[in-house]
Amino acid sequence: MTTTTLCRLDDLVDGAARRFDVDGARLCVVRIGDDVLCIADRCSHEDFSLSEGEVMVGDREIECARHGAMFDLTTGEPCSFPATKPVAAFVVTVRDGDVEVEI
Repeated sequence: MTTTTLCRLDDLVDGAARRFDVDGARLCVVRIGDDVLCIADRCSHEDFSLSEGEVMVGDREIECARHGAMFDLTTGEPCSFPATKPVAAFVVTVRDGDVEVEI
C-alpha cells in the first residue's frame, strides 16, 4: 500500500464530499468534524461519482445523486437499493493537519 497526502484538513468543507484522483483511483473524501472518511468515488450500481451526492452527516452515509443508493462512508457497504455491492473503503489519517490516505 502507498500513503498519499491529499490536502490539508482545513481544505475540506465539513459535511461535504470532495473528489480526488490519485494514481488512477477516484476517491470520495468526506470530512465530518475532525474525522475524514474515504471510499471509492464510483457507485457500484452504476458508474457515477459519489462525491456529487449528499452527505448524511449523522449516519455517516452518502447518497448517490443518480439513483439514490446510500453507502456507509466508514465501510463502503451499500445501505439501500439499488446498490447491492460495496465500494472500496480506504484508511485515512490526519497527521499534523495533512490528510493522508492509504491506497
